[in-house]
Amino acid sequence: MAVEVCVKAAVGHPDTLGDCPFSQRVLLTLQEKKVPYEMKLIDVSNKPDWFLKINPEGKVPVFNGGDGKWIADSDVIVQVIEEKYPTPPLVTPPEYASVGSKIFSTFVTFLKSKDSNDGSEQALLTELQALEEHLKAHGPYINGQNVSAVDLSLAPKLYHLTVALDHFKGWKIPENLTNVHAYVKALFSRESFEKTKAAKEHVIAGWAPKVNA
Repeated sequence: MAVEVCVKAAVGHPDTLGDCPFSQRVLLTLQEKKVPYEMKLIDVSNKPDWFLKINPEGKVPVFNGGDGKWIADSDVIVQVIEEKYPTPPLVTPPEYASVGSKIFSTFVTFLKSKDSNDGSEQALLTELQALEEHLKAHGPYINGQNVSAVDLSLAPKLYHLTVALDHFKGWKIPENLTNVHAYVKALFSRESFEKTKAAKEHVIAGWAPKVNA
């Protein structure tokens, strides 16, 4: 049996790859390891019965390594892929594993914020500044010269950040964070990223109801 991954389809476009950063993280991992896989697109607003049977919680991504056993949760999935396909190794050293881990949550808070004085922008800038300092000391990637798991987790989140904040707030990562800019450019230009990213309009459509709530 082939490796199969269930991922989010684009909102209103059930046949197009959607905007789930956790789904993309799994796809990036498979691409970087050159593991062939079959992608199943799930319309999250109308989940098929077969999908709910294998995954009653109904969340994406879900992964089947070819043994018929379905696994949910991107953290668990990428670990399973790493164990099953150790080459090239993508393990991030434990001391670097949490670098950038608060960027996504601070981005979401700022994106949804209606009050420019609530500190949400500064909270995001603080996290991006911390990433800048890390990359300055250890870059170009979080663990030096080679991409590792933490980069593949951050790349989709940084993509959502750049697309959504530019669209909804006209906000961009400050130019003086030169290492972050170089990092984002390096990640987004990888072949694995080009092959697995959602179109910008689908990222925007995915965030619109949350921003306008």
